[in-house]
Amino acid sequence: MKQRIVITLFLLGTIMNGFAAKVDTIRVFSDAMKKNISSVVVTPDRYTASKPLPVVYILHGFSDSYKNGWIGKIKNIQQYADLYQMILVMPDGGFSSWYYDSPVDSTIRYESYICKELIPYVDKHYATIKSRTGRAITGNSMGGHGALYLSFLHQDLFGAAGSTSGGVDIRPFPGNWDISKRIGTIEEHPENWEKLTVTNMTNLLKKDSLAIIFDCGSSDFFYKVNCEFHQKLLDLNIPHDFISRPGAHNWEYWTNALQYQMMYFHSFFKAKNK
Repeated sequence: MKQRIVITLFLLGTIMNGFAAKVDTIRVFSDAMKKNISSVVVTPDRYTASKPLPVVYILHGFSDSYKNGWIGKIKNIQQYADLYQMILVMPDGGFSSWYYDSPVDSTIRYESYICKELIPYVDKHYATIKSRTGRAITGNSMGGHGALYLSFLHQDLFGAAGSTSGGVDIRPFPGNWDISKRIGTIEEHPENWEKLTVTNMTNLLKKDSLAIIFDCGSSDFFYKVNCEFHQKLLDLNIPHDFISRPGAHNWEYWTNALQYQMMYFHSFFKAKNK
């Protein structure tokens, strides 16, 4: 059975009017990929170097980028930084990286970039809570897969993780979205398709180590795999929040989903950093 969780939003659209978060673009050189990679960084209106703040990394989907994904599609996304006094980081994940360190293409090393290069850069140049209790990650579609994939592998870095309309099981889609270019074809490298899909990585989760929230619209092509992932977490008694509601694989749904996830991360940060 599917679980539906309702979170009350206190007229968020009204509350968020009039905020003044600062939006910057940074370029971080990746030793792993030998190139500069851009990210959008949003700091809240009351940001100062003397008060460390939590950070949410938000990953874009297939074919999008740091500038035409979240920051380009959701009007006033930066106002979540003001509302919850957190820093938002929206990195470029390439056209179709799936946020892997590719086992078949040495030029694709986005796991290393985000976890070993971008996070240290952000922690060095911004006033952040430099621990997993002050760091969360989420994303949509390819980015939803990436957020859970990276957080499962790096529970030392992330205390909370989310996904909206995420490709939590890539195996039913062997011919889609350049996945085979990143991990090899399913015929030639079936082992990669088994070990590099989120739903098969639950064995990595340590008890109560990662706060997890994910959702998917009932008309989404990823809906079935998200429901199956939810059921697997239930069977394994792994705490998580799963939200199912009407919606498709589009920005209307993701705009709505982000409200729930930002509130969830804010509650997590507040509880862990008293």
